[in-house]
Amino acid sequence: MQDIAELNARVREDAQILSRLTGEVGRVVIGQKRLLERLVIALLADGHILLEGVPGLAKTLSIKSLGAALDLDFSRIQFTPDLLPADLTGTLIYSPKDGSFSTKKGPVFTNILMADEINRAPAKVQSALLEAMQERQVTLGDETHRLPEPFLVLATQNPIEQEGTYPLPEAQVDRFMLKVQVDYPEKDEELQILEQAGLGVLAVPERVMGAAEVLRLRKIHRGIYVDEKVKRYIVDLVFASRDPASYGLDIAPLIAYGASPRATIYLAQAAQAHALLRGRGYVTPDDVKAIGLDVFRHRIIVTFEAEAEEVTSAMVAQRILDSVEVP
Repeated sequence: MQDIAELNARVREDAQILSRLTGEVGRVVIGQKRLLERLVIALLADGHILLEGVPGLAKTLSIKSLGAALDLDFSRIQFTPDLLPADLTGTLIYSPKDGSFSTKKGPVFTNILMADEINRAPAKVQSALLEAMQERQVTLGDETHRLPEPFLVLATQNPIEQEGTYPLPEAQVDRFMLKVQVDYPEKDEELQILEQAGLGVLAVPERVMGAAEVLRLRKIHRGIYVDEKVKRYIVDLVFASRDPASYGLDIAPLIAYGASPRATIYLAQAAQAHALLRGRGYVTPDDVKAIGLDVFRHRIIVTFEAEAEEVTSAMVAQRILDSVEVP
């Protein structure tokens, strides 16, 4: 218990630094507090994040502002239908003088990669991100190049019903730790947005931390205590998506595929980051429930029957989170 008390004391100090980070970004992005918190959770937990919402909800602005508040290399790629994999990863350039090849690294070689409107590029470009996202490396020709530390992909996408979008492959979507649905702001927040836009000057976030501080906080994050009962609760949630009947849920006909083991790992890591943001050195079931929907919503694949009944993956995930017994 003494160790937990010491960890709590250290974590409270780190939570204040993180609060300053979200505060700096929040000076630019009005409202969207949940979105900003999820961005910091992905940063702490070394996981990528996918933001989905209609155009104009400050998805791009949120990511750019986070990049400005962090003293890290930042690259932005606007995904378009004519984008090629080499435009992302780089390529080998042939020199006719001596018959050799030189490596030209692409924009993926950065700390924070913003993939804007990722689902407007074809599957071959989206797939080019897979190795970078999972292995933190890129292969050009017969050479493998490590990506810098930290490396984080922050992607935005428009709803797939919109014109000119391609659905992301399941294998790529599963690489994202979190998928966050970005909603419209509240009425008073929209009024603040209007007043700020009327001034014609956007606030610029101050630099809060650099790479060394991010890596230090990630080390603290990995040390956040997860009790055995909480671990079992996380596993129960994942298994309920695969075998709902065992947990008293009658939603089996709605689920084609349940969450993968990657969901188990990401749910625990995201819950640790959520606890760290709250200034706690230990994870509670409330941390798990708070972040669970964003971990599950893109990993539970619903059946045609569910689609016919207009039941979404998020609805199924919320049902599981509401129904599985909390320790």
